[in-house]
Amino acid sequence: MNMRYRVLGGTGIEVSHHCLGAMMFGSVANADHEDGVRIIHRALDAGINFVDTADMYSAGDSEVIVGKALKDRRDDVVLATKFHFPLGEGRNRSGNSRRYIVRAVEASLKRLGTDWIDVYQVHRPDYTTDVEETLSALTDLVREGKIRAFGCSTFGADELVEAHHVAVNRGLMRFRTEQPPYSMLARGIERAVLPVARRLGMGVLVWSPLGGGFLTGKHRKGASPEAFRASLNPERFDESMQRNAAKFEAVEQFAKLADEMGVSLPALAIAFATTHPGVTSAITGPRTMEQLESLLEGAGLVLTDDVLDRIDEIVPPGVDTYDPNGFWKPAPLTDVHQRRRPLDQR
Repeated sequence: MNMRYRVLGGTGIEVSHHCLGAMMFGSVANADHEDGVRIIHRALDAGINFVDTADMYSAGDSEVIVGKALKDRRDDVVLATKFHFPLGEGRNRSGNSRRYIVRAVEASLKRLGTDWIDVYQVHRPDYTTDVEETLSALTDLVREGKIRAFGCSTFGADELVEAHHVAVNRGLMRFRTEQPPYSMLARGIERAVLPVARRLGMGVLVWSPLGGGFLTGKHRKGASPEAFRASLNPERFDESMQRNAAKFEAVEQFAKLADEMGVSLPALAIAFATTHPGVTSAITGPRTMEQLESLLEGAGLVLTDDVLDRIDEIVPPGVDTYDPNGFWKPAPLTDVHQRRRPLDQR
């Protein structure tokens, strides 16, 4: 195994090129706290020093599990978490306002059992809150010592530029990281997000490098229906659905390439995600120890130009074979009032 380390943007913080994602720890997937702790410890022993979670994962239970695992190893780990989504009913219990950020960070610190968070991330854009409000609140948290740096997740290139200029013009600290989806099946961020992040000196930790499960090797074309019915999201892997056809076709070609190389499909997928010069680390979210071991096998894999050319032929640069953002859609697409003028103004 050959774990590599890179500096996270301009923070000066060195992180492993594999980041352990904790979304699968908790009631949503693996509710066994002790098993979650064992998996995290195994990842740390393998050289991973970067752990990413979020307050919304299993309604905070993921943060609790991560906190238990890091109890005696906190100083050796770069800890990242996120806020934005609601954890309960009621107004002003979500978003990117100062009011909510102050509340959310205290709750995360308590669940994680720590005095500080290394990278505190805005989980999604908030179109009702001025980005200056968000940056100002996060800047104050850095000065208070509660967080070391802050970043964003799934922001568009234009939103990264806007936030950067607001920070510079207002004398505020700026987003140091971006966390977008990226895989051999979803390469849309290569068009603008990755180039812009590089120009702004941002670290990038990508999520879903296994293409939402398609690049695990478990879901293949022609597999029995039971294979995808047993998954957390059966429709995602239903071969009879037209929207999945392009993914299944590409997966077969990627699997063939992996076989020719003598490596597993997940190893090829993770190696691809960490090869782009704009990517600092790839987040992998194992549910079991077996899944973690499979992912660790590819930690030292380096892809040659010939292999990368083959990948480009299967899914060209900048192309998404599906919408990688999953359930989340930006407000300008979901709110009809943002797309249509009132009748009296037409």
